[in-house]
Order: sequence, then structure tokens, then C-alpha cells
Amino acid sequence: MPETVLVTGGAGFIGSHTCVELLDHGYEVVTVDNYVNSSPQALDRVAKIARRPLTAAYDVDVRDRKALSEVFASHPVDAVIHFAAHKAVGESVSLPTEYYDTNVGGTCALLSVMREHRVHRLVFSSSCSVYGDAETVPLTEDSPVAPTNPYACTKLMCEHILQDVCARLSEMKVLALRYFNPVGAHPSGLLGEAPRGIPNNLMPYVAQVAVGRREKLSVFGDDYPTPDGTGVRDYIHVMDVAEGHRVAVEHLDDHTGMQVFNLGTGTGTSVLQLISAFSEVSRRPVPHQVVERRAGDVAALVADASAVATAWRWSTTRDLTAMCRDTWRFQELNPDGYSPDLVHAGPKTGELSCG
Repeated sequence: MPETVLVTGGAGFIGSHTCVELLDHGYEVVTVDNYVNSSPQALDRVAKIARRPLTAAYDVDVRDRKALSEVFASHPVDAVIHFAAHKAVGESVSLPTEYYDTNVGGTCALLSVMREHRVHRLVFSSSCSVYGDAETVPLTEDSPVAPTNPYACTKLMCEHILQDVCARLSEMKVLALRYFNPVGAHPSGLLGEAPRGIPNNLMPYVAQVAVGRREKLSVFGDDYPTPDGTGVRDYIHVMDVAEGHRVAVEHLDDHTGMQVFNLGTGTGTSVLQLISAFSEVSRRPVPHQVVERRAGDVAALVADASAVATAWRWSTTRDLTAMCRDTWRFQELNPDGYSPDLVHAGPKTGELSCG
């Protein structure tokens, strides 16, 4: 029988692409999502791309232990991929309580319900932000962690919780993936990043400026110790991130306890370089202006991804041009995000929120 994977935050940007990857490789997929910053339409498109339905999709907040327990009771869950979280660095500075409540509280609730239903295999969506303002790059898994904003603190706190749980429960198997900056979209153009309201991340904002939805981009600081003064990040295609999570599920049984791996390309790209690359691919100007630095930001975050390459014989394959090209295709085809008139392609269960 195929394994059943529960994906929390399954309708989100990375979650939805991971669902496609899992379905494409024969897994049964169950999602939970409260759709605060996502759309159930993404799951319709997941089924359309994969040409097979999700097993079920539930409108559930991961902090709701009773509702989450009912999901586990309804399906033979073999493993969990945990994405559900708030994810914007700048917003976390303004809303720290909400970030700790959702990110840390949600992880604790999930672990409690997993233990209740004797599910002991977990892939955790962590973040490169735990490294903070690193003195040297690229960053290995052994680099010092020093988060500089509440979002990063919540991710590191969740890692500590998972380490403690693994120390207490010998049957637990956890892979925490510290991935760097996910961008891009599914090459079909049906699935991509469609945040509600003003985007908190760079690439979707650049795309919305290029397509004419927004007037110009604010570049937060040009006085960092980087080649052109703007922040440098290791951008990774969302399809590579999705593939990495699917491969992680396949390697959960390699070891008991907890392991941490970076997912990244090992190549740094500045804000101005990304703007230039996107403008070249889209053949559209991306008006921008430099403003003051944003609280919580750091100069450079670039991955050393050699550990995962050695352990799994896996690495990323998509470059910056592919990231920009796929982002632009999704933006052109979906200038206002997901359309509510897409014909439903998924299953109809009692708690399915797609419709």
C-alpha cells in the first residue's frame, strides 16, 4: 500500500508544490490548512497538475488539537510534513505574539496529536534564518545559530522542542530542513506564490511590480557589506524545495532521532541582481527605490548544501533564470492570484474546503 503523508499548510506556496511532488511519486496525501495566507484553489490546481486527487483536504488550524486528532483518526498517516506557520521576517517583528502562538504552539499541538496516534515520522520545515547575521558564508549545519527576528526564533525554538522530544521518545524520526529562500513556481503556470494582500517576500513583489499590480519595489538598504550593498540570499526553486521534502520522507528511516540539513544552491544573489534577472526574463522594467534597512534583516545567507548531497545523493537542479521564468509565467497567467472559478478537481469529503 502507498504511504499516506499528512501535509500541514498544504495549500501554501511550498506545501502545495510538495503535494504535487508527493502525488507524482505515488503517495496518498492528506492536507490541513486554515487558509489564512493561502487559497483552497491551490489544492484544486494540485489535483489538476498531478491528474489524481488528494485523499482529503481539511479546513483545520494546526493548533486545534481536537480537530487535528479527528484527521489522524480518519487516515492511516505514515509520516507528516509540517509547513503550517507564519513566515514573514518583517511581519514577525510587528506581531511577535502571533508568530510564537502559531509557529511554536502549532508545532506543540501537532507533536501531541502525533504521539496520541502513534505517528513518529516527521519532516519539519525550518529556515536558514536561524543562522542570523552570519560572519562567514556559506553556512553549514554546524554554523552558529543566532536568530535576529521573532520568525527565526520560532523556527529555532521548534527545532529545540523536536530535539527534546526525540531525546525522550526513541521511536521518533525527525528531519529538520533549513531551506534558504524559495522562489519560482510550477512550470505549468498553474501553481505559484499568491500571497493575500501586500507580499512580504521579494520575488512575488517583484513579479507584481513587473505585471503592473504595484508601482515600485522598495529595496531595504544598500549599505550592507555585500558586492552591491544590497542583501544577498541563496534563492532556491520551489520545485527543488518540494523535491527535497519528498526525498526527506524517503530517508526518514535512515536514522532515529533528529537530523538537520540545509537545502540550498550554494549561490548567493543580491536584491539588485535578482531584479535585473527578472527584468531580463520578463522583458519588463521593475521600478525600485532604496529605503532604510528593515528590522530583522541580515546581510547574507548562503547555504553549504554538501551534507544533504552526501547523505542522500541529491542536490538542486534549477538556476536563477528558471526561478524567474517560472515565477513570471505564473504571474502572467494569474495576474490577480488564484481565480475562484476553477472547476473543482479534488475529492469531496465532509470537511473538504475546496469547492
